[in-house]
Amino acid sequence: MDIRVQDAPFDLGAESGSFAARQSGMGAVVTFTGIVRNNAAGDLREMMIEHYPGMTEKAIGDIAMEASSRWNLGDVLIIHRYGALAPQEMIMMVATSAPHRSDAFEAAEFLMDFLKSRAPFWKKEVTRESARWVEAKDEDEDALSRWSSGVAD
Repeated sequence: MDIRVQDAPFDLGAESGSFAARQSGMGAVVTFTGIVRNNAAGDLREMMIEHYPGMTEKAIGDIAMEASSRWNLGDVLIIHRYGALAPQEMIMMVATSAPHRSDAFEAAEFLMDFLKSRAPFWKKEVTRESARWVEAKDEDEDALSRWSSGVAD
């Protein structure tokens, strides 16, 4: 299990390739990459992402351990960035490996849902005109209901 919270950009191809190369005996590798999306007005200058070092890594580790206990996984990689990110920059990556694809896909989806709603990151949209904290969305919270475990509640 590899969990990284960093301000530096990451190379998706290199990270995916390295992760896949380490997966001896696994039949599936699933990756997901989150990208900073522009706002509806199209004037997002940057997304400021803040976190508390130590607390963030522990929370993400707990979520990854829960995924590993639910599915037969070979490995998990989670990279999440913080700091000032412009639209179209990669914000995070999740990779899972498993003997079978269903475990790899389901675990990756579980991780993405919980990272979106439970990992302690605070996001502020900065535009030409203003800055505002991003509030939790009902649909992100609703996505957690299908996993109904009480993880990180």
